Order: sequence, then C-alpha cells, then structure tokens
Amino acid sequence: MSLKKKFFLFLDLLMITGLIFFDQYTKRWAVIWLKDKPAYNLINGILELNYLENQGAAFGMLPNQKVFFIFVAIVILSVVGYVLLKMPDHKKYTILHFLFSLIVAGSIGNMIDRVRYDYVVDFIYLVRPNFPIFNVADIYATVSALILLILLLFVYKEKDLDFISFKQKRYRELK
Repeated sequence: MSLKKKFFLFLDLLMITGLIFFDQYTKRWAVIWLKDKPAYNLINGILELNYLENQGAAFGMLPNQKVFFIFVAIVILSVVGYVLLKMPDHKKYTILHFLFSLIVAGSIGNMIDRVRYDYVVDFIYLVRPNFPIFNVADIYATVSALILLILLLFVYKEKDLDFISFKQKRYRELK
C-alpha cells in the first residue's frame, strides 16, 4: 500500500472520528436540553428541535428491530471499508473518500445509539413539509448517499469504478 493511500485512509479515519464525535455530542445535547420538554422553535413554522427516541429506522419503520439494524450497519460498513481500501489514490476519487466517510460516520453514530440505548436519539424536525424527526448522523448518511448516487449516475463512468469489481482478472489481462 502506497504512502499516499495510507494518508488518504488516515484522513478518512480522522474525519469519521470527528463526525461521530460531533453526532454523539449533538445527541447528548438533545438529551440534556430537549428530553421531556416541549419542542423548541428555531424558525417559526419551519424548523424546531423536538426530542424523540426512535426505535425504528427512517420514519419509524420497523420498530424494535435492533439486531437487524446493527446487522445492516455492519454490512454497510464492510462494503464501504472494502471500497475505501480498493479505491485508487487518485485525485478524482477524493470526493468519494469524503462521501463514504460521511456514510460510515452516520452508520456508526446511529449504531452507537442502538447498542447503548436500544433506540436512536432524534431531535431535528422540519415542520414544513412535516418531515420525520431526524439527527445529525441521518444527515451525514442521507445527504452523502444522495450525492453519491448522483455522481455514480452522471459523473463517474463504469471504467472509473473498475477497482470495486469482484471479478477475477484473467491471466492474459495481467500481462
């Protein structure tokens, strides 16, 4: 593994750690200042802080499925870890490092809550358009996954992503 590759992975790890810390800090803040209190209006009729203990996934789907969610998070982390290790250390992949680090941080941030509390602390509420209550880790994972999807559909070509192929190269191709 090249020194440049190790540096990229170190930066990924550093960013993931910082993002997880910030997510956990905001959730701790929500527990201290919002739990058992009425919603706090930030922008009247648009944005408020409202404490919720979410035992499901997005929109409260699949409540009380802790083992399933932890399993899904481990699968996501494994796939992303594989991709990060295989990703070339070329400049055009820098944004992918950033997006995958956000996905990892979001997955780990919510997994920490599920393991510690059996629920995820949510506290950000968009009154209009009546969006489900969410947290910082959800923002990391959702926004980065959306940007990643756009990049994969419209920017990166199939040949740019050959490094994640699970196919074995034929002997002739190796020459």
